Amino acid sequence: VLQNLSQTPVLRELLSEAKMPGTTVKIESPELCMEPQLIKLDQPGPLTLAMHQFVTEMQETKKGVVTPKELFAQVCKKAIRFKGYQQQDSHELLRYLLDGMRAEE
Repeated sequence: VLQNLSQTPVLRELLSEAKMPGTTVKIESPELCMEPQLIKLDQPGPLTLAMHQFVTEMQETKKGVVTPKELFAQVCKKAIRFKGYQQQDSHELLRYLLDGMRAEE
């Protein structure tokens, strides 16, 4: 799940913009006949910052292994079910990660 998210250009772009407080993001949807939405972002929360750090590491690392310790710690704070390193479904991680970042908006 994290490898796929790190290879999503739109997400990487939004995370790099979102890390700066007071940034205005323009969201356009070519499928919908809506006018573009301008959203002013506040200071990102710790989960969003950890996700940005992880995605940046995945893109810039020269070593073959990236450990998402900080991101995992932030996910565990939002969803305690992930504490303890028991096996979890990847779709549950995706849901809690995205819901957690959305809650920090």
